[in-house]
Amino acid sequence: MTLLAIDWSSVMVQTGQFILSFSILVVLHELGHFVPARFFKCRVEKFYLFFNPYFSLFKIKRGETEYGIGWIPFGGFVKISGMVDESMDKEQMKLPPKDYEFRSKPAWQRLIIMVGGVIVNVVLAIVIFIGITAYWGDKMLPIKSMQYGIATNDLAKKVGLKDGDNIIAIDNRPVTYFGDETSDVVFKNAKTFTVKRDSQTVTIELPNDLTKQLTKDGGNADFIGVRFPAVVDSVGASAKIVAGTMQKGDRFISINGQSTVYYNEVVAIAKKLKNETITIRFLRGKDTVTTKLTLKDGKLGYYTKSPDQFFSYETVKYTFAQSIPVGIKRCKETLTKYIIGIKKIFTGEVNANDSLGSVISIGKTFPKIWIWERFWELTAIFSIILAFMNILPIPGLDGGHALFCIVEMITGRKPSDKFMEYAQIGGMALLLSLMVYALGLDVWRNFIK
Repeated sequence: MTLLAIDWSSVMVQTGQFILSFSILVVLHELGHFVPARFFKCRVEKFYLFFNPYFSLFKIKRGETEYGIGWIPFGGFVKISGMVDESMDKEQMKLPPKDYEFRSKPAWQRLIIMVGGVIVNVVLAIVIFIGITAYWGDKMLPIKSMQYGIATNDLAKKVGLKDGDNIIAIDNRPVTYFGDETSDVVFKNAKTFTVKRDSQTVTIELPNDLTKQLTKDGGNADFIGVRFPAVVDSVGASAKIVAGTMQKGDRFISINGQSTVYYNEVVAIAKKLKNETITIRFLRGKDTVTTKLTLKDGKLGYYTKSPDQFFSYETVKYTFAQSIPVGIKRCKETLTKYIIGIKKIFTGEVNANDSLGSVISIGKTFPKIWIWERFWELTAIFSIILAFMNILPIPGLDGGHALFCIVEMITGRKPSDKFMEYAQIGGMALLLSLMVYALGLDVWRNFIK
């Protein structure tokens, strides 16, 4: 991938969503520490969104606390007096403890302060899932409405699926709605797909390493999709038309003489032809027209009609009261899937190099156009992930501090400041190494490979 090949307008939309989402998550997470710290009369010296080595983008002091925005979007922090944290303020720790310092408070109070951020993230995820359910409901695509079947990528074809198939059962469990197929493979170790192919029913045995293949090179998001006709909805300014025209309502027939009736076929053949000039045949009303255009890095410069305009979706609406258990269930399912994913990395079912990602990978999960439902769904998912990662008993994370508090409450012995200092250094070194490694993987995948 080169810098010239990047669709910068889409990148800006994704970046905007990422910044807004993580600003919400980080600010509320840090408030989860700030509020109990102030309640227990700890002095909070700094409250920052993002990290600020050497300088801050913005800062203002109110009372004893400096509020600011850093320039490295990897998180945020609150600096609580008398606490060994990422600031590594050794000079303060050499002085005798003061009443307003974190280290002078009872272990149970310090524990509450440390787990406050995680609790806020879990509650936030539940609230968002409840809100999504109450406002949008559940929009589902019945298998019986998919008259064009599924669209498959190369991996799906390799395991035996074909464009036009309809998956009617997974491990002999009937499938009513489309959407859980890949999830069942990754998180439930599905072994078979039963598909309706023309007038036949075919059972496909899935390979044992399919999960590993699905996550290879950052994932196979298009493993199985909805197949629908390629119809022009609008023409973008980037379309390089050489001869003829492209209009709203044009239906694709072929590209360079090769049948390309469906959207996935158009995308696949355009990627192969990259920057060539191609000949497209459209069905325009009752007429067949021919258009020539030059691809820009495999893109035609048009917007297709969405699947919503071809299929009859079913929407289940919920009252606010009904949304509460549904939202809680979705939160639990999200956490369960994430834990299963982590387990698969440690057991070798998934290659860690294919699954790890930095802020680049996270940003790319947001859609290229701003869709509020998807934005809030991803924000809820990342809130759960942030909670889980922070509660891990690793020095440098909230879970590491919480663990030391619990040990102190059980044994009655408080770890020395020197031990906490070394533990913090070790934990931060581990976390920074993982962050640099993940960032390196993303740079390799997106800009070098």
